[in-house]
Amino acid sequence: MAGKQKRKLEDLSVDEFLLSADFDSGGESEEETPEENGFTKKKGLKPSTSGIDEKKKGKASEHKEQLSRLKNKDPEFFKFLQQNDQTLLNFDDTDSDEDEDEQKYHRLPSSLEGASSGDEDDDEDDEGKKKKSKNAVESIKVTDKMVDDWKAAMKKEPTPRIFREVTQAFKAAVATTKGEGGSQCRYKVADSSVFNALVLFCIRDIHGALQKILSLKQDKGQKKMVLPSSSPKWQKNQIDIKMYLSGVVQLLSCLTEATVISAVLRHANQLVPYYLCLPKQCRHLVKQLMKQWSTGEETSRVLAFLALNKICRHKQETYLNPILKQMYISYVQNCKFTSPNALPMINFMQRTLTEMYSLDTQVTYQHAFLYIRQLAIHLRNAMTMKKKETYQSVYNWQYIHCLYLWCRVLSTLHPSDVLQPLIYPLCQVIIGTIKLVPTSRYYPLRMHCCRALTLLSSSTNTFVPVLPFLLEIFQQVDFNKKPGRMSKKPINFAVILKLSKVNLVEKAYKDGLIDQLYDLVLEYFHTQAGTIGFPELALPTVIQLKAFLKECKVANYCKPVRQLLEKVQENSSHITGRRQKAAFGVADATAVAVWEKQIKEEGTPLTRYYSQWKKLREKEIQLEISGKDRMEDLDLPEIKRKKIQEKKAEDKKEFKDLFQSDSDSDEDDEGLKIKGKKGGFGSDDEDDDDLQDLSDMSDDEGMEGGDSDDDDEEDDEKASKAPQPLSSSALIKLAEGGEDVVEDLELSDDD
Repeated sequence: MAGKQKRKLEDLSVDEFLLSADFDSGGESEEETPEENGFTKKKGLKPSTSGIDEKKKGKASEHKEQLSRLKNKDPEFFKFLQQNDQTLLNFDDTDSDEDEDEQKYHRLPSSLEGASSGDEDDDEDDEGKKKKSKNAVESIKVTDKMVDDWKAAMKKEPTPRIFREVTQAFKAAVATTKGEGGSQCRYKVADSSVFNALVLFCIRDIHGALQKILSLKQDKGQKKMVLPSSSPKWQKNQIDIKMYLSGVVQLLSCLTEATVISAVLRHANQLVPYYLCLPKQCRHLVKQLMKQWSTGEETSRVLAFLALNKICRHKQETYLNPILKQMYISYVQNCKFTSPNALPMINFMQRTLTEMYSLDTQVTYQHAFLYIRQLAIHLRNAMTMKKKETYQSVYNWQYIHCLYLWCRVLSTLHPSDVLQPLIYPLCQVIIGTIKLVPTSRYYPLRMHCCRALTLLSSSTNTFVPVLPFLLEIFQQVDFNKKPGRMSKKPINFAVILKLSKVNLVEKAYKDGLIDQLYDLVLEYFHTQAGTIGFPELALPTVIQLKAFLKECKVANYCKPVRQLLEKVQENSSHITGRRQKAAFGVADATAVAVWEKQIKEEGTPLTRYYSQWKKLREKEIQLEISGKDRMEDLDLPEIKRKKIQEKKAEDKKEFKDLFQSDSDSDEDDEGLKIKGKKGGFGSDDEDDDDLQDLSDMSDDEGMEGGDSDDDDEEDDEKASKAPQPLSSSALIKLAEGGEDVVEDLELSDDD
């Protein structure tokens, strides 16, 4: 049995050795079961290999021999025990009674990590904690005097040591913006005045100091950017510069005051060359610049765009593609809702994004092709599936603003051989959008599409048939029909895509429609005023306008149309007269181009009229914007009918001999009062139902908004009964400046 036990000990591995009976792992007594041969068996463990035999040597001596064999068999583990726990090896090997031996046995802790965690380690941990707490307490508090000293030293002779101190203090200041105490920082900024002074000092002086420290000089006329990494002192100061740049980005992410954000953005714009040398910090900066460009105040947007443009111009291969993609996504997200207040921001994003696309036409073609193709896929699905969801994917603000963006991009970058092939598919997508639901409710959307096509046609010298979509409205709308109700405010076609059924019967609808048609037809003819084929181009329009004037009986609608017709005919006569004097044929394209260029330089009657009209139109728009604020604070007087009737009753009593009977007038007054409640200014009987059946979009019923003949008769009856206390001009002045509500873009369904 002894030989067998000895052989088993030698065959044990290190893990099995640690789990032997003599090395209890937990210190807790486990259940023991007596065995006949003198061994003790513990639950979950192998039988003890030490053996309790009184005839043999004592347990301590045998354990000593086991450890000596372990030294030869596994010297690495033996060395580990020597280094971490000497008490396991140096113990009393005198044999004694069983109780005494059990007390002298060494018990391993539950894990090997605990083998090295003695009292000395606990003392070391306590000392380390004391040191850390001592360091946290010993953080140097920044004062105004320290900031002034740094400022004076930086102006006199900046050194890397001073820059390191300023950087660490700036890091501590930025840490306070996120609620961090800055315990790991060398400095501590606890006073708000010190924080402001330190940040202001860094924004004003750090860039110049860095330029001196790195010995960087750049002439004003030098276009190529000098990167700081080219300086021999860059490696020595790189860590401090990286810390400072990270602090600037963190500070930018925490600010909320617009003026402070603008100041930090100006500073970041100066530091762009340093960010370009550190890719990680540059990516973080781009993220914050994108946020400010899409959601910040006006000044912050401009400064963020300048920094983004600077980054892309000097590192196109690295940053242009991802920045363009992110800017386009941000643009689409900001175009979801359109209001008079949001329009300037959307126009700014359009122009700045176009500027970014102009940096590389090859990259622009890839983006434009991809996104125009996405727009075409949405349109194709709407035309084939003809469901409410697919119509909504096209007839929304995001889709329309994307169409206008690509028209602006192709117009601005023309001429470009790379982007020229995209003009035709974009025109087809816009025309398909107009034809998708050609009902009167979507006339505002048609106006937006026509305006985009006019921009694309005029800038790219491409003929696009825009006039048919405008002249069609003169045929579809009955301008002689009396309005069903009077509107409180005019309809702002610039911020709506769809008209409600209530809008279609209002007087403001037809007034605004005439104004929009006048503007769009005049604008399109202005772009074609110098072409040699203008008389032929204007002939269908002249015929249509004459037919409209012959049928329309409303003077307010005939006056602008007659004026437009006169200007078009005058320009046609001018082009015809100049064309008769030409000495070249129609097939001579070169001579035609020279002739058209000369005509545009000299000007035509229509172009001169358009320039004057444009100035007046801009003034009117400004007055409308300013008038909105005045109307909001204006309290209109209320007419109380009862007091007037009481006064009449008193007059009757006083002058009863002069009046034979006033019953007729009283009845008229009461009747007017009842009619005013039913069909006057405050009529709420008609419900603005936005659900329109797609089957009503046919040419027979859909062109007039899907109203039936019975509804038309009811509208005529209401219009005849409705009071007309104000003239049209007075009504427009009264309603001038009212804010327009942006309609939802969901297609409607009568069912």
